[in-house]
Amino acid sequence: MKFSWMFGLILLVQSHTANLPESLTIESEGKSIASITRVDYQMPFPGMSLIDLGKYNQFLVKLDRQTYIPPVNAYIDDAGKIISEQAGRKLHRKAFTDIFYTYFYQKGPARAEIPMLAIYPRVDRDLLAHIRVKQIGQYVTYFNPNNATRSHNIELAAEAIDNHVVFPGETFSFNRVVGKRTKEKGYMRAPVIVRGELSEDIGGGICQVSSTLFNAVDRAGVKVLERYSHSKKVPYVPPGRDATVSWYGPDFTFKNRYSYPLLIRAKAIHGQMVIRVFSSDEIDYEPRPVPEASKMLPEEVSTEREANTED
Repeated sequence: MKFSWMFGLILLVQSHTANLPESLTIESEGKSIASITRVDYQMPFPGMSLIDLGKYNQFLVKLDRQTYIPPVNAYIDDAGKIISEQAGRKLHRKAFTDIFYTYFYQKGPARAEIPMLAIYPRVDRDLLAHIRVKQIGQYVTYFNPNNATRSHNIELAAEAIDNHVVFPGETFSFNRVVGKRTKEKGYMRAPVIVRGELSEDIGGGICQVSSTLFNAVDRAGVKVLERYSHSKKVPYVPPGRDATVSWYGPDFTFKNRYSYPLLIRAKAIHGQMVIRVFSSDEIDYEPRPVPEASKMLPEEVSTEREANTED
């Protein structure tokens, strides 16, 4: 009786293990994040075990996206304190491929900790501490803080360029850094804009940020590569001192021609759009004279009225 019970248990275990998939379980810090089997990546070729590289590469891309953690640059908070950088990580594709090939051409299931590569941010706290010392450019423009939607868009765009570092020889693109102005990013349609300003469906007010930036970096003596004026005069900057931007249209770009990185600090607060440009105290820069902006609040109009005027 005892022997038949043990024999039955052995048959049950063998039956259970025989039906287990011979999978490769991929783990991250001891937790399972994916599981794959040989048969899913095997090409139908008689007499040989060949890997379907198309399927495998698709899985590799998916796994990379699933496990990717972007690095975070160091930055200066509103209190002036430097917040340290954080390293990111990405899939070590070569190391994982070695693991997969070993599993594929052997028998039985396998488990493996996913191999990752560290990604270090471009801006660390030591760099920020070095380039926050000397102010080489600054500009202030003024807006109506009671215009809630336009003010909100200005604040978002200012946050997008704040703490941005432009390295020597590097080109800054306003559209690339700020990104597309969408509802998903929090940008709003501004029913009331400044007279003469480009009327966009989403993101009204952005051009005041790009214009303020233009004047700040121009004072710092950078090389302006691309700048376009509005078709009509805008009142928040002196004539000819604006920089219109649009995601599907004009951009504002400049190049850092100095030997040290440039740090952009931007803040929209209490109806003022303030941009300052900093660098190392060792920088030898060539400032340019730039006229100040008027402190009078610019005239505002509805977007419908402005559109009818332009037609």
